[in-house]
Amino acid sequence: MKVIDTHCDALLKLQTARLEQRKLDFRDAPEIETNLKLLEAGNVAVQFFAIFVDPENVATTDQWKYAQEQAAIFHEEIVGKNEKVRFIQNWKDIHSLASDEIGAVLTLEGAEAIGNDLEKLKTLYQMGVKSVGLTWNPANLCADGAEEPRGAGLTRLGKEVVQLNNANNVLTDVSHLSVRAFWDVMELADYPIASHSNARAICEHPRNLYDDQLKALIEKKAPIHFALYPVFLKKRAETATVADLLEHIDHVCTLGGEKNIGFGSDFDGISCYIDHIPDASGYTYLLNELQKHYSEEQVRGFAYQNIMNMLPA
Repeated sequence: MKVIDTHCDALLKLQTARLEQRKLDFRDAPEIETNLKLLEAGNVAVQFFAIFVDPENVATTDQWKYAQEQAAIFHEEIVGKNEKVRFIQNWKDIHSLASDEIGAVLTLEGAEAIGNDLEKLKTLYQMGVKSVGLTWNPANLCADGAEEPRGAGLTRLGKEVVQLNNANNVLTDVSHLSVRAFWDVMELADYPIASHSNARAICEHPRNLYDDQLKALIEKKAPIHFALYPVFLKKRAETATVADLLEHIDHVCTLGGEKNIGFGSDFDGISCYIDHIPDASGYTYLLNELQKHYSEEQVRGFAYQNIMNMLPA
């Protein structure tokens, strides 16, 4: 059974290695949890790769350069050097992937790199960005993030970004937004997604979503993709099991979200793991475990079919 994973941070790892003059090969570097070999082992059919420029460690004047470099790495190292990896330029490309191909989707996590220049956002669209998260955890010119104490919503610029996403069939990612910014996005976005967030009723963490937020995503037929990160599954946890993930899945199902559920692992951006799922190859184990609790049709939905049904035309 194939998998669509809506979030990883492999581009940041590859860029960091370049800056440190270390060579990492996307095909099989063990440091990369979503390398080609592991994606194949986990039967991942589509992987979303995030451009992420850490606003706490990269100077504002360098952020656009860093974002461009990560986009270049995506095209050169992930797509350009691997015949089996197919660049998803349009959403319809996912539907025509060959059985031995892996679709690669470019996304943006945090709009710091564009500053207040919407032409830079349009450039990222041209580079292939198909999903945009307005913030990471702090605030920026578009909105407040999930860990910004002020907890404000979208700015005028942030609203313009959402409207541009709508016009370009680009997803607007609500993971990492403050609660107020989440609701602003839900009012405006044609194509919202929670690419890597879990249920706050099960694990109290600012990166997780309250029930009313989950219900709003369900009502809008938006994907809700769970991060495979123990910190988001159990409070103050450094380890977790599939049983802990099942609590989040069951909870969203009780809210009516069975057809919204998927996975956005957050591999290459996390430091602890669910038992037996240390990287993309672990999806084989995960799906086998899920089939002990859910029907094959339900698991197929969680793995890939639900989001396939919800992508823009």
